[in-house]
Amino acid sequence: MTVRALIVDDEEPGRVNLRYALADHPRWQVAGECASAASAQALVNAQDIDVVFLDIQMPGDSGLVLARALAAMVNPPLVIFVTAHNAFALEAFEVHALDYLLKPVHDARLAAALARAEAMLELRQRPAYGAALRAWADAGAAEQYWRQVSVRSVGRIECIELADVDWIETCGNYVNLHLAMRSVMHRLPLSRLLCHLDPAHFLRVHRSAVVRAGQTANLEVVGDGAYRLTLRTGALVPVSERYVDALRKSMAER
Repeated sequence: MTVRALIVDDEEPGRVNLRYALADHPRWQVAGECASAASAQALVNAQDIDVVFLDIQMPGDSGLVLARALAAMVNPPLVIFVTAHNAFALEAFEVHALDYLLKPVHDARLAAALARAEAMLELRQRPAYGAALRAWADAGAAEQYWRQVSVRSVGRIECIELADVDWIETCGNYVNLHLAMRSVMHRLPLSRLLCHLDPAHFLRVHRSAVVRAGQTANLEVVGDGAYRLTLRTGALVPVSERYVDALRKSMAER
């Protein structure tokens, strides 16, 4: 499989460096280089591009503007953002399973991003990727609480609707999203995810647990300052004394 790539960067050294780096990967072919979002959009419309390496900070229309335009395509190319932004600014990319490279680009990080892109292309994941890209674009434009997150496993992206999540459990730097019939691990700390959950629908009940308010069924005391919540699904969730009053109030209102 040959992967056709487009490099978009307003600075020539950035384009040259990435072109030389890709030359070490035989499956990758640089199909074009663009210095602006407008020229890149025209090239994507005219050619079959598999992956776009997209610089975020460019004069005129930024890389984010182009990414939102690509998100509107039925079968968009994969986008690997190239940026000097700090880790906090990159959180949205991670949440929506979008890949990025930090400048200066390191060989090992580039190789990992290329391998993920190859796996997704081989498994024909461009439509699923398009859904993740559109979710990212919608969230960035509306500044609203998240309605879904995109979970990436080897070569695949799955969009999880938060309305389908019964409760959320922290697992170190990951969260475990508990759905009706299964659980899905997602690479994001609970503290960050909480900032984007609608408090009208999700309630923290323990330092390690968040529940969807509509799923609460029964609360019982299990020890000194310790409680246990039974969800409508039958799942048992720990509740700490710190959050029990807010939980009781939420349950009384439903």
